[in-house]
Amino acid sequence: MNNHGEQRGRIAGFLRGRVWSLTGLGILIGFLGLPALGLAEEAATASAAVAYRDIPQLGGSRNIIWVVAQLHLLLGGFVLGVPIFAWVCEIVGWKTGEKRYDKLAKEFTKLLTSSYATTALFGGILLFLLIGLYPKLMAYLTDVFFPAFVLYCVLFLVETVTLYLYWYGWDAMPDGGLKGLHLFLGFLLNVFAFFIMIVPNSWATFQASPVVITEGSSLARAWAATWNPTWWPVNVHRLIANVVLGGFICGAYAGVRYLMVTTAEERNHYDWMGYVGNFIGVFGMLPLPFAGYWLMREVYQYNQQMGITLMGGFLSWLFILQAMLIGVLFLGANYYFWLGITYRIPGAEVKYRRPIMAMLVILLLCLGVWMTPHSLVASLEEARKLGGTHHPLLGVFGVMSAKMTVANLMILVTFMSFIMYWRAGKQETATWAKVARAVMGGVLGVAALVVIVLGVWGYFVPAITRINYFSVAQVLIVLFVLLTITPLTAVLLRSAKTTSEMVWGRMPPRAGYALVLNAVMVILLMTLMGYARSSSRVHWHIYGVMRDSSQYAYSPALGYAAAFMSLNTFLFCLMVAFIFWVATMGDKGKASIRGAKS
Repeated sequence: MNNHGEQRGRIAGFLRGRVWSLTGLGILIGFLGLPALGLAEEAATASAAVAYRDIPQLGGSRNIIWVVAQLHLLLGGFVLGVPIFAWVCEIVGWKTGEKRYDKLAKEFTKLLTSSYATTALFGGILLFLLIGLYPKLMAYLTDVFFPAFVLYCVLFLVETVTLYLYWYGWDAMPDGGLKGLHLFLGFLLNVFAFFIMIVPNSWATFQASPVVITEGSSLARAWAATWNPTWWPVNVHRLIANVVLGGFICGAYAGVRYLMVTTAEERNHYDWMGYVGNFIGVFGMLPLPFAGYWLMREVYQYNQQMGITLMGGFLSWLFILQAMLIGVLFLGANYYFWLGITYRIPGAEVKYRRPIMAMLVILLLCLGVWMTPHSLVASLEEARKLGGTHHPLLGVFGVMSAKMTVANLMILVTFMSFIMYWRAGKQETATWAKVARAVMGGVLGVAALVVIVLGVWGYFVPAITRINYFSVAQVLIVLFVLLTITPLTAVLLRSAKTTSEMVWGRMPPRAGYALVLNAVMVILLMTLMGYARSSSRVHWHIYGVMRDSSQYAYSPALGYAAAFMSLNTFLFCLMVAFIFWVATMGDKGKASIRGAKS
């Protein structure tokens, strides 16, 4: 009893010390930060006459903001995505009693603490550069969103306090009621992270879809500007994308560690960690196209010309690049599942060889359709030979009806790869197993057939009918398949007999390379779509409200933009590699100490 009381006393003392020190830090930041905000507002108002500043020696103000903002967004996506599945993994470990889930959650959080300061650093750099290089724009946004700026500072403060308590309290709150407190801190961390994401989203979406702001209090004006047409679509899309980014980056971390470790225990752990990261990335990737479709619908409804610029104008070729990247990502995720079936589950490779080959063929055919452009870049002579800019045979695949169809089919194939991996090595013993398999096969077959029929039918109806009814029906059908087969499979496998035990640590090196490839594809996708979203405003800082009158009031060429996408991806990968290296320094130190003792 005395030992138990002493332990609780130490924990209470630890928490009191952390809370009081962090509270004191918060009060200091509050006293220093709020006056600084006021000074910043006055400085922005005083310098409003200076519309732009430039640093041509560093490539120009727009390029500087482009790189810093994109890196901050990618780091922020990672920092906001990791706590979600770290917290979920901790809950699973607490409920099941499996320590490996708690260890995994702690290792994910270690990556979070290593990257949090870097994210905040780039956020501060971005703020100072925006105030210095675009004072007129920032003065306008400050006038509209000043209450939101103050709220963001408070949210950042409480999230920092919660993160430190969550990380440093991990070992101090190991079990019992204290574990519940630790889980509650993880819940608060995710709540604060969610609001930290959606508050600045309102600033960016207001630039693309501003609303009429009537006179009123500063709080009412900020709320009216926040609740703009694309705010919630972007919130949902970025929330899912952050989970995908965090999952695949943690999978890449596990893949790199898997290639480096030498002991069987570590190989087993990082093989399993890579599987979890890939699963989380795929789990988020399946509904992500639906969130993107909702966002594009809202863009079209807000301003049709902006939608045409994105999907039918000079930015439309970005979506061909997007199709290539998403196709590689789908192939990489499925390939990792197929490698798991082949190497982790003895005997399963023979049973599933033909289905895997069939799914590979379907994925490649769908990718070919998705990559087919509507209009070809051709010379006058080539266009005459073709009879126009549309290919006489393949041009039919360049419209959205075909692309929506194959996108849904690729989601179904990827989902079935996961179900196949889930069921491999198990034999259903339930009396209704045969009926359940027939129902799942029937649901999948009918859903795929209806998706194809609606896609073909979409060629013969007006575009508004296809967009409002057929495309929505395709999305709902695929979601119905996901929400039907997943719980049915879980119930069916609850009483299943294991015929082949999962063997970890046997994956070939190319599995680790596949995990790294998936992470790079996601980063490239985010840099690409960040450029597309910003360029949709064309020559406006705030669409239809504040015109860009600088020397950079033009949309960069796609080749020029692709170079910056690649640069941002390379720089972010370097920072992630540095974060991985910092996160593993402690492990190396512990390993050397253990070796010296032995």
